[in-house]
Amino acid sequence: MELSVYNIKGEDTGRKVTLDDAVFGIEPNDHAIYLAVRLYRANQHRGTHKTKERSELSGSTRKLFRQKGTGGARRGDINSPLLRGGARVFGPRPRSYSFKLNKKTLDLARRSALTYKARQEAIKVIEKFDFEAPKTKEFVALNNQLGLDGVKSLYVMPSIPENVLLSARNLQNTSLIEARKINTYRLLDAKQLVLTEEAVEEINQLCRK
Repeated sequence: MELSVYNIKGEDTGRKVTLDDAVFGIEPNDHAIYLAVRLYRANQHRGTHKTKERSELSGSTRKLFRQKGTGGARRGDINSPLLRGGARVFGPRPRSYSFKLNKKTLDLARRSALTYKARQEAIKVIEKFDFEAPKTKEFVALNNQLGLDGVKSLYVMPSIPENVLLSARNLQNTSLIEARKINTYRLLDAKQLVLTEEAVEEINQLCRK
C-alpha cells in the first residue's frame, strides 16, 4: 500500500511511502489484540490495595463474652470481622496484575492493529517537522491543516523534539509516541495515526524482526 506524504501545511508533497504488507496488510488476529490490550491495562493497575486483617488491628484481645449461654455469635475479641470497625476477612493485598505474554504474540497484535488502521484509511504520513519554539497554537494549526480538528490522533515519530512535545502536551485529543514504543492499546485508542516518513520505515523494520 502506498500513501501520499503531506507537509505541515496539509499540502501533498508529491512523494509517496510504501507500507509493508507484512506489517500493514496481514490477516488480523483479534485474540492477540485482546491479549495485548489486556496486558497493557493490567500493567497500568498499581495493585497497592490493602485492608487490615485480624492480626493487624490494634485492639484488645480479651474475649468479650463467654463461649456459651448468651445467645449471640461466638465472635471472640473486639477485632472480630463480625463487629463494626473490625477486621476484613480475606481482604485485598498488594500484588501485581501483570502476566506473561510472548514477544511473537505482542508483535502479531501490533501488526494486526496497524492493519486495521490501514484498512480504515486512518493513517496519514507527513514529512519530518519541528517548531522553532513551543507554541500550542502551531500544533493546533497543524491538526487543522490535516483535517484532524477534534479527532483523537496519535503522532508517531522516531524521536520527539522537545518543542513539539511541549506544543502538544496541552491538547486533549493529541498524543505523541516514539516509533519504537508503539503498542497495540495506543494504536487502537487513537482514531487517526499520523506517521512521519522516518517513522514508517522504522515501524516496517521493527515489526519485520
